[in-house]
Amino acid sequence: MNQPSGPIRTPRRRFLQSAGLTALTGALASRSAWLPTARAQTAPGPVVVASGNGLQAAAKAMELLQQGRDALDAVIAGVNLVEDDPKDNSVGYGGLPNEEGVVELDASVMHGPTGRGGAVAALRNVRYASRVARLVMERTDHVLLVGEGALKFAKAHGFREEELLTDAARETWLRWKETLSNQDDWLPPHTIDTLDVGQNVKQALRHYGTINCNALDQQGGLSGCTTTSGLAFKIPGRVGDSPILGAGLWVDNGVGAAGSTGRGEANLLACSSVMIVEWMRSGQSPEDACLSACKRIAQQTKMKRLLDEQGRPKFNVSFYALNRRGQFGGASLWRGMRFAVNTGEQASRLVDAAYLY
Repeated sequence: MNQPSGPIRTPRRRFLQSAGLTALTGALASRSAWLPTARAQTAPGPVVVASGNGLQAAAKAMELLQQGRDALDAVIAGVNLVEDDPKDNSVGYGGLPNEEGVVELDASVMHGPTGRGGAVAALRNVRYASRVARLVMERTDHVLLVGEGALKFAKAHGFREEELLTDAARETWLRWKETLSNQDDWLPPHTIDTLDVGQNVKQALRHYGTINCNALDQQGGLSGCTTTSGLAFKIPGRVGDSPILGAGLWVDNGVGAAGSTGRGEANLLACSSVMIVEWMRSGQSPEDACLSACKRIAQQTKMKRLLDEQGRPKFNVSFYALNRRGQFGGASLWRGMRFAVNTGEQASRLVDAAYLY
């Protein structure tokens, strides 16, 4: 295995010239203080890459990969640990609810060797959204099922309904309700210059979560999964990027896999995961491709209510990528994101990601 011995910082000139987004150069040069802390590293398969809450998921996935299992089996088994964990209030059981106190789950899966994918959105009362998404892929001629239809489909295949709102999540929701005021997603009429609406919700209570997990198996197969309870206290029926193939997840077995966490609305407008895979196809490393996605979102964010005084997005979006050669990388809009990696040679570890700001 040929891995760097420590972080390598990419020169600023290379940052400005990469990704082919030359129209962005001037704006980002003045708005960004980008100093990447990690480069894409190389390891032979099997390899697992996940969001920062995926240390145990990556370990479980690697355990199955080392047994010769398919990458999709591995990533779903990995994220199931998080879907089961009531302490992770952004995924599955224990996830924070919508504004009416109901937990709604979204998930997507893609299987590289067969080029298939499946997803569910606004799924209630079933904690394993990732498994239901896989069944959509394997047992229907569809790609996405939502709401009541997704629940009926899950029940038809033996999933039992259960209450997903834990006492801890209910307490957090009630505190939000008690201090609601204008801190929700209902906006009055506004323009691109309006500053005093939206993004006012207390960040201590309102956050984005999600787990993304991608893997390369011993047979060279790539697969990925993204699963979430979505934005806390969202408008019922809101769907973010996680179950949307091309946005929250994309896998091309000839190139690589990519997924995301963070503000789903921003990523839905950018369809970043498919773009990351295409940038890797054109020769970019996984890390550079993730950075290109961050720059694209920075360029597309024009509503002033979403920007700080320096014109930078006030939210965060993070990306994770893995190519067919076992190279991996990650990047986010804001400094401080770490992602989980397991190459089978040591325990799952957190790796510092590159960043724009």
